[in-house]
Amino acid sequence: MKRHFENELRYLKEAVLQLSEEAEQAVRQAIAAVTEMNPETARQIIENDEEIDQSEIRIEEECLKILALHQPMAGDLRYVIALLKMNNEIERIGDLAVNIAERVINLSQEKSPAESGLDFNPMLNESRDMLRNALKSLVEQDSRLATDVIIHDDVVDDMHQENFRKISEQIQKNPSYTRFYLSMLSVSRNLERIADCATNICEDVIYLAQGKIVRHSKNPA
Repeated sequence: MKRHFENELRYLKEAVLQLSEEAEQAVRQAIAAVTEMNPETARQIIENDEEIDQSEIRIEEECLKILALHQPMAGDLRYVIALLKMNNEIERIGDLAVNIAERVINLSQEKSPAESGLDFNPMLNESRDMLRNALKSLVEQDSRLATDVIIHDDVVDDMHQENFRKISEQIQKNPSYTRFYLSMLSVSRNLERIADCATNICEDVIYLAQGKIVRHSKNPA
């Protein structure tokens, strides 16, 4: 029975990691769609979201089955619950990628300036690194790495604020492009929320590793 339980936990971990890769790929494609202003890529992201949703449902069902059949205790219980919560966060990241894709479709139908003056690549890289390290901290139950990810959330927040400032200036200078820039602001906001999801995952990792709740703490260390 113990070996069967361990195998199920291993399956859960692998399934969550696979889901995270799919969500990360969706985010990467979403940014590529923005950069290239390619509505076809955006539509593909939206279509693929159903697979992410179904994977999230299967993982949730597996978590609930383990809780019901094995009734894990202490650390094992916290581990399953943490995976269950992280599963929801990762699915949410897929939804945020869809939000970005939907903005691309809107942008392709709007009058746009020759140069937007915006570059989302640094924000993408920071958000993607946060997501990767969040999952790595889960696999290794590394609360130190999780803490580092949480601290980096301020970097992404600052990038979003800078985008907001630039977009506000562009709207004032070129009001005829207001709808375009509002859609670009939505892209930035969704990238910020992806970083927030990675932060939420790391808060659960710290709880899993240390039994410490840092969700409402200004200092996660």
